[in-house]
Amino acid sequence: MRIAYLDCFSGISGDMFLGALLDAGVPADVLEKAVSALGVGAELRVSKVDRCGITATKVDVLVAGEVDAPRELVGVASGHSPERPHEHEHAHSRVHAQPHGEPWPPTRTGVSPPHEQEHTHAHEDVIHQHGRHLSEIKRIISGAAIGESAKRKAILIFEALGAAEAKIHNVDVERVHFHEVGAVDAMVDIVCGAVGAEALGVDEIVCSPLNVGGGTVECAHGVFPVPAPATVELLRGAPVFSSGVHAELVTPTGAAIVKTLAARFAAFPPMKVERAGYGAGSRNFTGHANVLRLTIGETVEIPATGDGASPVSTMEVGQDTVTVLEANLDDLNPQVFGYVMDRLLAEGALDVFGMPVQMKKNRPGTLLTVLAKPEDAEKLANIVFAETSTLGVRRRDERRQVLERQWETVRTPWGDVRMKIASMQGAVTHYAPEYEDCRRIAEEKHVPLKSVMQEATRAYLSRKI
Repeated sequence: MRIAYLDCFSGISGDMFLGALLDAGVPADVLEKAVSALGVGAELRVSKVDRCGITATKVDVLVAGEVDAPRELVGVASGHSPERPHEHEHAHSRVHAQPHGEPWPPTRTGVSPPHEQEHTHAHEDVIHQHGRHLSEIKRIISGAAIGESAKRKAILIFEALGAAEAKIHNVDVERVHFHEVGAVDAMVDIVCGAVGAEALGVDEIVCSPLNVGGGTVECAHGVFPVPAPATVELLRGAPVFSSGVHAELVTPTGAAIVKTLAARFAAFPPMKVERAGYGAGSRNFTGHANVLRLTIGETVEIPATGDGASPVSTMEVGQDTVTVLEANLDDLNPQVFGYVMDRLLAEGALDVFGMPVQMKKNRPGTLLTVLAKPEDAEKLANIVFAETSTLGVRRRDERRQVLERQWETVRTPWGDVRMKIASMQGAVTHYAPEYEDCRRIAEEKHVPLKSVMQEATRAYLSRKI
């Protein structure tokens, strides 16, 4: 399988992602055509820069020939004049425009400067100036002459940003004004990111744990720690850490890109490297290469360890041992078989199932299979002997790979339902409502079972946006 691996040892931002895409081989004209298709009067400036001894690609968005200047990220519709600043009760940190290459001046409180990797910040003082609503941004993207899949992904990235901001401000997403996120540079970063990711031609994008940085940023109502609230909201379920660099290394746009495009999080996977690219952030730290690395290649299996074990794939999360009990039944009343399955499960069997088999003398029969914890095997074998007509039970131990599992309870209009959540290396891979909970509610409330299951799934997903 061909994969792309995002190594976020210095975080990620929109412009870093574009630089890494270009450096890894995505043709520049692919992104230039995407910018032109937006029709927002922007263009890209691509250059090579040095980041702590590493040559990387830097991407800037130009509007009317100038680098787009920072503006506020998000506001809430309130009817205030767009010309008059007004602090909203949910206002967040202020980031002032700073020319590229100039040092950030110290503040009175000694607050660490924000990361300037791109021209966005998680939370600005809410200024009710003209801004774009999510519906307008989606309209612009939908009307662009780019691929339908890239459109969907770009819209999903913006929806993730909008949902995070709406939750932080405790308002409906359509009341959120996208000042900075809706600005031209961020629209270009997100749309070009979606188009460029498809141009890589990979089956999957995998992401490393993210270095979020550290320190604090000054806010309208005090000081917020890094990462900022919207970034934390976007990175729920993702593995993160801080290397101690006092700067905001993961921006909201970068977090939304990872949330949407990355299939899973993992350490560097076994792969045959084809090529790699480096995207540069705006700041040049001392002793810390401020770049995002994108590596492209084919996955490979890890060689056997020499103990007879089979090769282990990078999809593995954990292993355990189960005992398999089997018995062939050809003279058991089918009504009894159902009872036996229920009793085995009640006594602790991990799974019980039957398969039709053709036995000796051409008699149709059923193969009973029980999966058990090794410590429960003896007890369950005795139940099989007591409740069925078999004269023998086969028994063997097998290794199995398992995903991490946990339960979450969600609320539906008819009652609470447990959701079974499976995760791999910190990323959710499967989720499903508990059948028995849904069945009980359907019977008690006289609603279709499928409606209960659909509502439980919707409630779970709404938490994750």
